[in-house]
Amino acid sequence: MVRVSERGLSSTASPKCAAASDPDQLKSAREDIKKLLDTSFCHPLLVRLGWHDAGTYNKNIQEWPQRGGANGSLRFEIELKHGANAGLVNALKLLQPIKEKYSGVTYADLFQLASATAVEEAGGPKIPMKYGRVDVTGPEQCPEEGRLPDAGPPSPADHLRNVFYRMGLNDKEIVALSGAHTLGRSRPERSGWGKPETKYTKDGPGAPGGQSWTVKWLKFDNSYFKDIKESRDEDLLVLPTDAVIFEDPSFKVFAEKYAEDQEAFFKDYAEAHAKLSNLGAKFEPPEGIVINDGPSEPAPEKFVAAKYSSGKD
Repeated sequence: MVRVSERGLSSTASPKCAAASDPDQLKSAREDIKKLLDTSFCHPLLVRLGWHDAGTYNKNIQEWPQRGGANGSLRFEIELKHGANAGLVNALKLLQPIKEKYSGVTYADLFQLASATAVEEAGGPKIPMKYGRVDVTGPEQCPEEGRLPDAGPPSPADHLRNVFYRMGLNDKEIVALSGAHTLGRSRPERSGWGKPETKYTKDGPGAPGGQSWTVKWLKFDNSYFKDIKESRDEDLLVLPTDAVIFEDPSFKVFAEKYAEDQEAFFKDYAEAHAKLSNLGAKFEPPEGIVINDGPSEPAPEKFVAAKYSSGKD
């Protein structure tokens, strides 16, 4: 059994001087992640893991790792216990056998590899990723709590801008990244938001329950924007930070565009995801490692409607 302690997952120890990840091991780990996704339906969880490791970045702090970002710090218990990270210990447990198998891959790279692969395998865009992120070595290097966005702040637009501008992201990137909520569910026992279950989540896939933002919540497309705009289905979740992208004048320009044009959404999302995944990271070699050596093309559709609750029974 995998246990998390102050020093991170107990079955491995981080080297004192982290090196660049091994390219061949990165490629093999990606294939194992695809197999994991096929059997566990953990796409949303892995996307969130990568985001939350990178999303602590503060552009106003120059020093690494004090600046936060994609550095593998989320493997430590002190950071996993941050309120915004509820449930992410499950993502670490799923990935730990892969980390043990490929010791030449850093946690920071593994988290971002898993996140990008999950988007692509759910039918999303090919993301122009690079690897070679250096891991922090101890829990004392974790960022303080409070750097990640809340779901229901008093002023949602101001809150989103405060958080994402601190990372160096702009309004277009905020809205594009919000579109990743096309994947996944909110569970009230973790976040305090959403219904215990709906007609779309009561039968899984995976563990049943929670409230999804979209009907087919394991398919990456532009349904999130369409569904918020229509606001016709009480079984679909709309958080204050979701609703505001169609209320704020600047955000609304991009949200309307993505609701009408999935290709435009995919293009902007892929660029924003790649940018987020690099935030705060220290790369060895400095230029990073590229393993996406095949043609850039959309991932094939992985899920069929039969795997979802129909919502009609």
